[in-house]
Amino acid sequence: MRDWRGRLLALLMTTGLGGTALAATPEMKACRIDGIPNELQCGSLQRPLDPARPDGVKVDIHYLVVPALARNKLPDAVLMLAGGPGQSAINVASRVLPRLSRLNNRRDLVFIDQRGTGQSAPLDCPDDSKLPIGEQLEPAAQMRRIDACRAALEKLPYGDLRFFTTTIAMQDMDAVREALGVPQWNLIGGSYGTRAALEYLRQFPTRVRRTVIDGVAPPDMILPASFSTDTQAALDKLIEANAKTHPTLRADWQALLASLPRQVTVAQPLTGAAEHFTVDRGLLLRAVRPPLYQPALAAALPAALHAAATEGRFEGLFGLTTAFGSGKGMKLAMGMHFSVMCAEDAPRIAQATDAPGADFRTLDAEMYSRVCRNWPRGEVPADFYKIPPAPGPVLVMSGGADPATPPRHGERVAKALAAGHAERVQHIVVPESGHGVMGVGCVRDIVFRFIDAKTDAQALPQDAACATRIPRPVAFQPVQEGAAK
Repeated sequence: MRDWRGRLLALLMTTGLGGTALAATPEMKACRIDGIPNELQCGSLQRPLDPARPDGVKVDIHYLVVPALARNKLPDAVLMLAGGPGQSAINVASRVLPRLSRLNNRRDLVFIDQRGTGQSAPLDCPDDSKLPIGEQLEPAAQMRRIDACRAALEKLPYGDLRFFTTTIAMQDMDAVREALGVPQWNLIGGSYGTRAALEYLRQFPTRVRRTVIDGVAPPDMILPASFSTDTQAALDKLIEANAKTHPTLRADWQALLASLPRQVTVAQPLTGAAEHFTVDRGLLLRAVRPPLYQPALAAALPAALHAAATEGRFEGLFGLTTAFGSGKGMKLAMGMHFSVMCAEDAPRIAQATDAPGADFRTLDAEMYSRVCRNWPRGEVPADFYKIPPAPGPVLVMSGGADPATPPRHGERVAKALAAGHAERVQHIVVPESGHGVMGVGCVRDIVFRFIDAKTDAQALPQDAACATRIPRPVAFQPVQEGAAK
């Protein structure tokens, strides 16, 4: 182990970051990130808040480079585009790095905090994870916190919230590429990062070598409306998949909805304090959605819903909701989130053609409409909502049990990207996976082979049989009191 570390240190000292392009960037400096043992390189690039006023207010765009380990590294770095919108790419680097470790042998990995996130002109709202559960999820209380946050953000030096759109942010990403001397990126985007990747492709098609989009959120999907349709489909699929082990699950769910509103007592998952609050329909629906993103958490939903419906015990349900958002890097910069959504999605809610889910109805459309009435709205070019044919190979990936970006979105995007060049695009569906499939089983190896292929003809198609056979996690069965030990 000591010899390996010595060779790595010698490599970094000898080659800078594996080449002259990165070494020529004066802003780069040695840095360390929690969860990554190696010394890395960090930098920042000053950009105008308003692209039309280059001499006006500036924002610093921060980035992290994980240097390639090999001396003879390849020039096409990998850029990871984070989700949300509102996720910090640098904060999730330690979680993503194991999935990209093979690519890192010969390619630099780059993580850029998109403007409004992480260290790049952050638009953070106060953390509400330790607030009482009822206050966290109660709509009126949420709106009061959002309004207060917006007012505070607008007082920042960079507080003109109109200039945090995806279009402007991708111009920042290309400026970083140029500063680093990278001739072409290999883009990897997850969730909202897929929208960012598609917009980068639209604006800078010659600057992209290969593209991976995982959990596709197209620019024209109108998220507040599609949320209802897609979450309903994921919940129905969960109920159907557990029909044998939990035959009363659908009846339990309907009975639970019919029993609302009701007073409950629950221990706050993070503090343990007993809390008394009212569960209404909206609060229940908001609590059910997060576990559906991850099949491992969704496996415990049947037992949690049964306990709530038949025994009035809600600890399991709210514990699952809290568990989803507790991982490193999961917190979103909500000011950036609403700046994007209020510019790109909310103005088009009335044009949505998705049929609302039977249970979720217009819950999200109403929430975003309320927030965006007072949120400053950035300008979005008409071409933003168009998806031109792909300039190079694109690997599209979807989880069949995804409650936010299921395969129907990936299929439509794949068809648009492949227009006239079907050989450039492949859509891989992992039927029993949730939101984001790149970390599931063999998928990381598929991504490596796709990007590492020497020619476009070798990049696609990829054999994905290993991924399509991954089963849904077995439903959790609570240990019964008095059961044999």
